[in-house]
Amino acid sequence: MPLKSDIHINVAKFEPSNTSAGTAKANEDLINLLRDGPKWFEMGASKYREMRDAGKTPIPKPKLLPDGLDIEIPSCDSDRAIPCRLVYPSWRKTIEERKKTRAIGYLIHGGGWVLGDQNSADILLQFYADAGDLAIVSVGYRLAPEYPFPCGPNDCIDVGEYLVKNGEGVFGSSLRFIGGESAGAHLSLLVAFHLLKTLPDFELSGLILHCGIYDLTMLPQCRNFVRPNLILDHNLTRKFVDAFLPGISDEQKKHPLISPYYEDLEGFRGRLPSALFTCGTEDPLLDDSVTMATKWMMVGGEAVVKIYTGAPHAFIHMKDKLKEAIDAQEDTKTWIKDCMANL
Repeated sequence: MPLKSDIHINVAKFEPSNTSAGTAKANEDLINLLRDGPKWFEMGASKYREMRDAGKTPIPKPKLLPDGLDIEIPSCDSDRAIPCRLVYPSWRKTIEERKKTRAIGYLIHGGGWVLGDQNSADILLQFYADAGDLAIVSVGYRLAPEYPFPCGPNDCIDVGEYLVKNGEGVFGSSLRFIGGESAGAHLSLLVAFHLLKTLPDFELSGLILHCGIYDLTMLPQCRNFVRPNLILDHNLTRKFVDAFLPGISDEQKKHPLISPYYEDLEGFRGRLPSALFTCGTEDPLLDDSVTMATKWMMVGGEAVVKIYTGAPHAFIHMKDKLKEAIDAQEDTKTWIKDCMANL
């Protein structure tokens, strides 16, 4: 009888030939759509953000839902507040009803620490809220290059601490979920590790980590990925990282406060929440999800890893183009419900 491995991978999920014809075509359409569009690193991030907000970039302008609320959460800096977006389950319309949500979810948007804001993903916020009967808070953290590291992470930590300490009083429930995609998944891990270190009684039920980057020196999949204009490739990742971490050496990038991949997870044994890692195989950050999830399980944490063959970076937002986005959202809903069943 052959020796059995202690680690198992569904190899078929990573086989390029298993990419569906529809997904392959959608990827080519994305490449063609983005090839000649404006580039934030050529025109300047601020100008590009203005164009995106005006609907003048190939990526559609985010849709705001009428029931979403604009709120502010105090910063540790005494002279300012942090803008946030708050979305409740669609069936909870009154203040009294909204105080009965079962838990708080905290979403941190992606965009390479350079793009996006608290208004970037109302549709996804509503999906999460309805999936688990959650009050979802989205943070508008400060963006690079105007505000490089540690400004954005500090804002995200400030909001996380506020939700832990004031969730019951302000929102009627406690913080149980943190998550995001891409840079938002990176920031989610930084926040979670900070809260677990500084608040010994804090219990987190789940982390939603879509296509995150956890080693900012960039792992092999990222370094070797050369499909320009398929949302993200090595060169664009480098430009985002350089804007976020100007003048920071690769050795400095390995500090756990910058790259959560290097965090000593042994110190969290027995306290790590369940974590959902999702990623497509046409994503330069695939290695980050696979390796981080493995490290998670090595210290006894529950990690659910879902791989979507042929899907590009940030595909979770592409329900109108990719079946894999529909599958990923349904998988996320199932995982949220599983976590809620354990509360």
